[in-house]
Amino acid sequence: MSTGRLSVVAVPIGNAEDITLRALRVLREADVVAAEDTRTTAALLAHHGQTARLQSYHDHSEAERLPALIARIQRGEHVALVSEAGTPLVNDPGFRLVRACVEAGLQVDVLPGASAPLAALVGAGLPVDRFFYGGFFPREAGARAALADELGGLRATLVFFESPMRLGETLEWLATSWNDRAVVVARNLTRQHEQWLRGTADEVRAELGDETRGEVVFLLGPPPERPLVADADTLARQLLAQGLDARAARDALAEATGLSRRDAYRKVLDALGK
Repeated sequence: MSTGRLSVVAVPIGNAEDITLRALRVLREADVVAAEDTRTTAALLAHHGQTARLQSYHDHSEAERLPALIARIQRGEHVALVSEAGTPLVNDPGFRLVRACVEAGLQVDVLPGASAPLAALVGAGLPVDRFFYGGFFPREAGARAALADELGGLRATLVFFESPMRLGETLEWLATSWNDRAVVVARNLTRQHEQWLRGTADEVRAELGDETRGEVVFLLGPPPERPLVADADTLARQLLAQGLDARAARDALAEATGLSRRDAYRKVLDALGK
C-alpha cells in the first residue's frame, strides 16, 4: 500500500503570523507544494525563513496537473496543497484533487487554520449555532431573486464573499429584499485596515460610502421571529377567499409563516386544487 499522502494546508488570510508550526513543517518537508499562487506562497515562506518545492496549481492548470499529482502520491510522495490565502477548497481550487485522492484510496490530511468566512462569522456578533456559507454572492438579478427565495426563510446566519466593487450595489439590493435582517460587513480581516460595519443594509451602505477596496465577507443574520401560524394550509385558503390572486397569496403566506416563497406557492396551489 502506498505511503504517499496529500496534506491540505491552511495559510494566513492577511497576517503572515497566522500560520501554524505544523503547517510550516509540512510545507518544508513535502516533496512538492501545489500552490494556487506560487509567488504569494514563496513570499509567505520567505517571511518565515524557509523555502519549499512549489508547483503552480490553480483553476486553469488543474486539469493538466491533477493526474501527475495523483501519480506522485501513489508512488509514495508527500504532496501539500495551499491556496493563495486561507483554507484550500473554500472558494478556492482543490476539491477535484481531494476527491480524486479519496476515490483512489489515498491518505488525505487536513491542517486547519485561517479561514475568512469563519473569522467573519466568529467576529460578527450574529448567531453561530446554524449558518450557511454561500460563496460569492450572485451578480445577476435573477440569480439573486432565486437565492432570496431559496434562503429567505432559513433560520440561520448567511455568509457570503463579495467583490468590493459590487458591495455597494449588493447592499442596496439587500435593503429592498432583506432589510429586516441584521447585516455585518467584514473588510480586510487580519490586515492593518480591518473594518467591521454593522446594522441594517441601509445603515451599512451609508457607512460604507464610496469605499471600493479591500477583501469583503458579508453576513446576514437570521430572519426575525414571526408569530406561529398553526395551519399554513388554512391560511392559504383564507387568503384566497379574501380575493387575493395566487402570487399575492403566496407572498402574504410567506410573510406570515416564514415559509420560502416556493413552499408558500405550493400550498397556495394545493388550496386551489392544482
